[in-house]
Parts: sequence; C-alpha cells; structure tokens
Amino acid sequence: MKALRILLASVTALRRNVMRSALTTLGIVIGVGAVIAMMEIGNGSSAEIQKTISSMGANTLMIFPGAAASAGVSFGSGSAMTLTPEDSEAILNECPSVRATAPVVRSRSASVIFNNKNWAPNEIIGTTPDYFQVRAWTIAEGEAFEDRDVRNAARVCLIGQSVVRELFQGQSAVGQEVRLQNVSLRVVGVLAQKGASMMGRDQDDTLIAPWTTIKFRVSGTSTANVASAAPAAGTSTATPRGQLYPGSARGLYPLRSAIQTKNSPVPVRRIMIDQISVSATSAEETQDAITEITSLLRERHRIGEGEMDDFNIRDMAEISKVLSSTTEMMTKLLLVVAMISLIVGGVGIMNIMLVSVTERTKEIGLRMAVGARGTDILRQFLTESVMLCLAGGAMGIGLGRGTSYLVTKILHWPTLPSLGAIIASVVVSASVGIIFGYYPAWKASRLDPIEALRYE
Repeated sequence: MKALRILLASVTALRRNVMRSALTTLGIVIGVGAVIAMMEIGNGSSAEIQKTISSMGANTLMIFPGAAASAGVSFGSGSAMTLTPEDSEAILNECPSVRATAPVVRSRSASVIFNNKNWAPNEIIGTTPDYFQVRAWTIAEGEAFEDRDVRNAARVCLIGQSVVRELFQGQSAVGQEVRLQNVSLRVVGVLAQKGASMMGRDQDDTLIAPWTTIKFRVSGTSTANVASAAPAAGTSTATPRGQLYPGSARGLYPLRSAIQTKNSPVPVRRIMIDQISVSATSAEETQDAITEITSLLRERHRIGEGEMDDFNIRDMAEISKVLSSTTEMMTKLLLVVAMISLIVGGVGIMNIMLVSVTERTKEIGLRMAVGARGTDILRQFLTESVMLCLAGGAMGIGLGRGTSYLVTKILHWPTLPSLGAIIASVVVSASVGIIFGYYPAWKASRLDPIEALRYE
C-alpha cells in the first residue's frame, strides 16, 4: 500500500507541470530513439551482407590460376593457365573437408540470340552440374544438364532470370533454341533469382552450359599445350600399338625404349580451365579445406619447397568477416554518439529534479512534519525520476522504430528489428533515472523539516 501511495503521489507531482515533464524527457527520447535506429540499421546491414555472401554459395572457395612472368615482369593473376579438370576431381576425391567442386571455363562476352532479339549476358560460364551445388543455386524451371552432357559437349544451357526477361519477355524459355557464337544451344532450365552481388553485378544475367561445350564449341579452342615432367622410366608415351590389317601380329611402330623416353620426353597435352569453385563441408572446416587443397595442388603441380604457388585461393568467408567487422565498427561508433545523448538526457533530468526539490521544499517539510521519513521522500523522488525516464524510453522506442521504417521506405536501406535493443533501452532508461535522480532525491530526504517549513 505504501508503494502504491508513493506511485500515486509521484504521478500527481508530474502532472502538475506536464510541459516541463515532457521537455525533461526529450533527451532520453532522442537517445533511446538513436540507439534503436542505429541497432536496427546495423543489424539490417549485417544481414544483407550475410545474404549476399550466401547467394554466392555457402562456404565457397574460388581457386584461380597463378601469374605468368617474363624477364622479371609479372602479368598478373590468371595470366598463367595452371588448372585442369583433373585438379578439380582430385580435390573432391582427396580432400576430406571438401563437399563439392566444379571446374569453370569463362567465355568472352558474346550475344545470345533468340528469333529477332539479342542480349549480351554479363557472364558466359562453362562448368559441371556440381556448380549449382557449390553456389547453392536452385533451378526455377526445367532441370540442370547432366554429367553425360559434359562428356559429350552437348548443346544445352541454363539461363538466368535477366536473360529470360530480355529475350523471352513472358514466354517460357525451357525447350527454346538460342544461338551463341553461331552455336545453337537448347535451353533446358531457368535459374532461380540470385540478385546483385556484393559489387553490384547482376548474378542473374548469366548463361551456364557444360564446360566442354563452351571451350570446344563456343570458344572454338583446342587443348592447351603444357609441358609436364617426363614420365617415369619404362613408361611408353608413343602412339599405341595398332593393327594395320586384321590378324596382323606386328604393330605399326616399335615401342620406345626407356633410354629414348628419358632423353626425349613428349610434352603432355592438357586441357586448361579458368577457375575451380569449391564448397567446404562447413564454415568451421573452411581453413582445413584451404590447407588440404594447397598441399594437394602443390604436389600435383610439382612445386618445390620454397617455390611460390602457381594458383590463388580466395575465401569468401574472409570477405564476409571484413565487411561484417566494418559494419560492426560503424554501428558501435554510432552507438557511442547515441549514448552521449542518453547521458545528456540524464543530466537534464537531474537538473529538473533539483529544481523540483527547491520548488517543493515546503511540501517536503510538511510531509516530514506529519510523519513521513527520509526514506519515503527518497523513494518518491526516485520514483518520479524513473517514471520520467521510462516514459522517455517508451517514446524513444517509438521514435527509433519509426526512424528505421522511414529509412527502409525512403532510402531503401535494409533494417532488422532488434528485440535486444528494445530491452536494453528499457533497462538503460531505468538506470539513468536511478543514477541521475538519486542525488536530488537524497538531497530532498536530508532536508530539516523546520527549515523546510520556513523556506520562502
């Protein structure tokens, strides 16, 4: 009952001057609103970054060829063709931390033609069916091509939503024939929408086909010559023995001896690719996958101790960490500014409560004269201070939510509601009321009743 009486007395005291009470809480309203708005904008930015990273494939690693050099001059990453489809298969088979791999061949920009319309996609990619698993890319319509299509260099492809919109304009693309570099390709599927990448590039503006189709039919290239180490002694690299006529007992050419093979090694003709996309089994095992891939490729490419790698591995998780840490740092910086507003609001409440104690000195003396103790006066003024801060916190929550809503609608920035920020705002508001209201309440409780009654 005493607590209820103190609460009612506090409400009555605050209602005597509504305007002053409202202005007193203004600092708390601005501070809490700023905290909530900044938290929601920061959370929305972090969620958008994670969404963008996920759209590029969960736990994705990208392996690129190394750099070629001549006369001490490096030509940059990717200038040396050092990756092969066999590297991709070896990574999948021999690295326990790898879930899926896909070789990637890229074609130069070209127009895709359908009837009397043409469109040049951002990306023309040749790969295997596992690429869609690595990129976590689903098929919206139709189906993906198969491994046999890769083996046969089949004239099939999948296209993104942007290509569908530009070429087919509402028609179904599945089963239609498109032309790329005078090569007819049948559309077997349409990819689900991915949206823009972190760099703003439209991921849906793409055409994906078997890598053998892109390399040998569209690009029209033959296998690249790459000089490899000589085969082991005793291993023949000459033309396989054939039969000139049925029943012939002798081959067309004699086998090379071990000494001839060692003295005159035959360069091995290998098919080179532009990239290998790898998906680790989990985010925690990404670093293990990088270590395993590095060790395997160095062994396969015969890179000696102390020599530089002829490939580069890019980890999307590192990019995500950098962007997330940058967003988190900016959010914390803005929170510091918002906390300064809360401190200013608390100082304002303390000043107003001191003014209130001075104005109500006679009232305090009269209450003490009829039996009120110092603790009762302390509780009443503390209650008034906490009520002011809680009222300001409630209005600040509404201001913060409204601000984040307007930011989303007008500026189109992503925001994400934060229950933790709302709870923290309530706790901080009550704490500010207690901390900054304690001194005025303590001063009121220490007044001498006789001196208070004589106060003019």
